[in-house]
Amino acid sequence: MRLSFLEPLYKQPGPFASVYLDTSRDAAIDDPDAAIELRWRHLRDALAAEGADRDSITAVAGTVGSDADVPGTHGQAVFTAHGRLALLDELPAPPTRDTAHFGTLPDTMPLIVQHAPGIPYLAVHVHYSGRHSTDATDIVRIDAEVGTWPLTRVTPGHRVHEEIPATDWLNAAGEIGRELEGHARHIDVEAVVVAGDVWARGILVRRLPASLLGQVSTVGGVGESVPGRALLEQRLESFFSGRMAAHDRALLDTFLAQRARDGATAEGISAAVSALQRGRVKVLFLNDHPESTLHLWVGPEPGQLALSEEELRSYGARDVRKERADAALARALVGTRGELVVVPEQQMRLSEGVGVLLRYADPASRA
Repeated sequence: MRLSFLEPLYKQPGPFASVYLDTSRDAAIDDPDAAIELRWRHLRDALAAEGADRDSITAVAGTVGSDADVPGTHGQAVFTAHGRLALLDELPAPPTRDTAHFGTLPDTMPLIVQHAPGIPYLAVHVHYSGRHSTDATDIVRIDAEVGTWPLTRVTPGHRVHEEIPATDWLNAAGEIGRELEGHARHIDVEAVVVAGDVWARGILVRRLPASLLGQVSTVGGVGESVPGRALLEQRLESFFSGRMAAHDRALLDTFLAQRARDGATAEGISAAVSALQRGRVKVLFLNDHPESTLHLWVGPEPGQLALSEEELRSYGARDVRKERADAALARALVGTRGELVVVPEQQMRLSEGVGVLLRYADPASRA
């Protein structure tokens, strides 16, 4: 996963207030806005206890709950610095728990994890309830959406809607297939998920361009998507569960191949920190452990991080602070243009939850 979406945040000076809050407006709750306000009040007190300035807290307060037009369950990630909003992102799922942090670095890892797996896809729903015959007088309706999973859950992608008489469906399916290919090409989709009537969708699938055919999967079930949410959201959630984006999977395969021959890889927090200090990390692989209490010492620059205050000061860093390890790793990656791949632990357990693919092997290790 490329972390370029965080670059504007790190260009701003800290300290930062970082807030993750469930802003779902559940119909079962009588007054969801009051519930959100109550949750924010607890986080506001936590920020104040950590030394957050009044202006930064006020900036968060002016943003929390501003996503009233987003339906379904979701959350917000809000970052402010020096009384100004630094970054706002809608979370496709509520945070595991509401959190607030005030410190030198923004607490970005929970946001990064919510961007994973970041799979570009095309979803197609073929609506038809008439006779399975091309001389029927019914209408075939097509709804399609290109997006990136899971972000499309709260940030809808480009939508296509077509209505075709069943009598024209055999010919029109090919034209629609070419139209869908054009939209898919814009985001280089790696999965095409098709649902709906078996007969009508079968005709469409058989007429899809060759570039899409190898990526097609059909899913069962019926039901409309919620307006404002991803098309086929519930079915996509099951379909993509446990998957990695093709780009990330290829990077992990490279890591495993290099590790098998003692190549340009390392594992463990100490090795990762050492490599980041020297700007050698091409990709950092992470088993997400939000409950971790591990901390690192950081300086003003992205590559200034160390396991201890003494080590960091020995490198010449003066203004040093203690921060969450994952926050320090994230800043170092963004600052050195490295990538991050969140690896489900059931797929591979990394030593201390961290592994790195290096830009080049250490010459000493090959001596």
